[in-house]
Amino acid sequence: MYRKGKVFYENYFAGVIEETETGYRFSYDKEYLSKEDKWPISKTLPISEKAYLSNTMFPFFDGLIPEGWLLDVAVDNWKLKANDRMGLLLACCKVCIGAVSVIPFNEENNE
Repeated sequence: MYRKGKVFYENYFAGVIEETETGYRFSYDKEYLSKEDKWPISKTLPISEKAYLSNTMFPFFDGLIPEGWLLDVAVDNWKLKANDRMGLLLACCKVCIGAVSVIPFNEENNE
């Protein structure tokens, strides 16, 4: 089973990041796309109706994951491996500095 998370821009549900058989996929939510005052979550992931695909974690999302001693704390507390980028993203990025946050789907009872 592949993991996925809801991506929020400020308080707005902006899209979904998910693991796939070949890597990762990010897609903007249709309702978010219809908003007049929408913003891209990153310059590297501009507003698009088309899903973004990558063999590795998108650099923007990878940049949200803690580094150094804070990464060590996260790995120890959640019993994750440092190379489990999706696990770390879902565990550590619910409240981030900046406008973007990622919440695991299962935490909101959305599968």
